[in-house]
Amino acid sequence: MNKQPGTDILGRYHTYLRLEKSLSANSIEAYLADVGKLMRFMASEGIRVPDVTYNDLQQFVAQLSDVGIHPRSQARIISGVKSFYRFLLLDGYITTDPTELLESPKIGLKLPEVLTVSEIDSIMSTIDLSLPEGQRNRAILEVLYSCGLRVSELITLRYSDVYFDEGFIKVEGKGSKQRLVPVSDTALREIRNYLFDRNRVQVKKGFEDILFLSRRGTGLSRIMIFHIIKQQTELAGIRKNVSPHTFRHSFATHLLEGGANLRAIQLMLGHEKITTTEIYTHIDREFLRAEILAHHPRSKPRE
Repeated sequence: MNKQPGTDILGRYHTYLRLEKSLSANSIEAYLADVGKLMRFMASEGIRVPDVTYNDLQQFVAQLSDVGIHPRSQARIISGVKSFYRFLLLDGYITTDPTELLESPKIGLKLPEVLTVSEIDSIMSTIDLSLPEGQRNRAILEVLYSCGLRVSELITLRYSDVYFDEGFIKVEGKGSKQRLVPVSDTALREIRNYLFDRNRVQVKKGFEDILFLSRRGTGLSRIMIFHIIKQQTELAGIRKNVSPHTFRHSFATHLLEGGANLRAIQLMLGHEKITTTEIYTHIDREFLRAEILAHHPRSKPRE
């Protein structure tokens, strides 16, 4: 027999996402927002949480499409709803999962922008090192490109997790999972140069070990990193839509083009599944053709 969900159902779901799924605060907020959309739909239709049927959910998805929500966003919302009903099933609120057969809309593969090496060099060259934050910003962009970090990983990077002698940084990624990522000599040099400026900042309590600090002595926000990148990209005259993820994507793409193993790239990016990493294999056809001609046994002239 189904349990009737109480008023604390979303609170329990929040706890489930945080403790059992080990999701970040941003991911939890997104999941709860998706469930909120479903809740509003159910309220308008007079449907209780445990009584939702597959047909009700199809009507909900149709409504998302009707109001003009992009298929990619629809897919994300459906994923959030599926997660919620899996939780309800595990917690005994329902005995069958109405989302089991629910399908996401078909969406084409949308590849992020990628910067060329010369474009990255151009962006770096626009940084004014005479400004108080100049060397910090230079180090930030070098670390993003050198290590392929997520923006959340960058702003929480600790000074004690930079191993200068070994050439590695320790990164805490999604689900609090840690990984060691090689860091280039160039990035290490920029970090060392930044430390002279960092040592002059009056660090606020709780931020003593955070590597990249604001002028107020606190950690940087995600928005601040986006702002830095947007500003330098515009100064470089680059018209691409560049974000912190663009540097991560460029890192992976350039590694692949240079001959790196996909499994190695997966480990450095912190992807659980190799299929997630495969999006970075969009190198152009001419490069692929050149690789095949150079390395495939059937491409070599016969004796």
